[in-house]
Amino acid sequence: MSDLRTRFAPSPTGYIHVGNVRAALFPWLFARQQNGTFILRIEDTDQARFVEGATDLILDTLDWLGIDWNEGPRVGGAYGPYVQTERKDSYHQWAQKLIDKGLAYADPYTQEEVAAFREQSKAAKKAFLYRDYRPENPPAWDGTQPLRFKVKSPKRYTWNDPVMGELTAGPEALDDFILIKSDGLPTYNFAHIVDDAEMAITHVVRGLEYIPSIPKYLSLYEALDIEPPVLICLPHIMAPDGKKKLGKRDGAKSVNEYREEGYLPEAMLNFLASMGWNDGTEQEVFTRDELIEKFSWDRVQRSGARFDEQRLLWLNGQHIRLLELDDLYERVASFWPASAGQASEAYKKQILALVQDRLKTLRDLP
Repeated sequence: MSDLRTRFAPSPTGYIHVGNVRAALFPWLFARQQNGTFILRIEDTDQARFVEGATDLILDTLDWLGIDWNEGPRVGGAYGPYVQTERKDSYHQWAQKLIDKGLAYADPYTQEEVAAFREQSKAAKKAFLYRDYRPENPPAWDGTQPLRFKVKSPKRYTWNDPVMGELTAGPEALDDFILIKSDGLPTYNFAHIVDDAEMAITHVVRGLEYIPSIPKYLSLYEALDIEPPVLICLPHIMAPDGKKKLGKRDGAKSVNEYREEGYLPEAMLNFLASMGWNDGTEQEVFTRDELIEKFSWDRVQRSGARFDEQRLLWLNGQHIRLLELDDLYERVASFWPASAGQASEAYKKQILALVQDRLKTLRDLP
């Protein structure tokens, strides 16, 4: 499957936490297993949430974890650029195709008018659908107004998800959504479809929260005459109490914090891979190569996996024990206490050999 192409497309809106990393890990494992191509793309069209320096933080985090990419920032590739704000012309060209087909229109309504439409739907006791209030004679799109996709014939869509199985949604899931905002930049709903098509992506992996939007994506693929890639949705990583999706508000730390606390990248990959996936055996400790060899979509569970930091700590201790002494010595270089400054390398290695089996994190060394 050397023509297999997967991708990770984070937004530079802050640090990258464990939930973000798993969205990169699974498609990366799949691409490496199948000798395919793994692409990194930066989705930065939401400029209101853009955080300076976040892109470099994402790249450095993936680099530390060993999640390497064949195409993307710092690497290049034949399908670039790999940053969305540098691809503006592409989105406008694809948008023009829809305008020419009569499948996109300039949205002339104000926020107040849209609010009034919502009230009308509420009064009529029906769900608000933008297409019910579509303007009869919209103005020509000049880029100053939002451009909306026009759902021509709402219908039922059925698709097969390698993790979630066969899924289906009726016409009520389809609506006229914004393709390009008034600032000239595309929405996620439009940009990722254009990018994936132009970059020849064969498998798209993302979170479960995108399932309700997939019928909209399928209708847009159809309108653009694009063959949809395989669409895969992963169950959530749940907060420690198991009641909701893990988020930054629940204390989801940045991966960089774990790095500074003395966790190994191998342990982090093992931990994230085994949250929601297993190989069908009792094995718990996996090397990077074993994860690549054994990974399969049919072993990914459909329910969410609870985030258990104590299990991560245990796995980290296991991976520390697997390290050769010279490798461990290099990794603990920044964790020695000040009092070790005058000690010889040979003496420090003797100390390290004594404590290796007791370390749970590298920061335990002092």
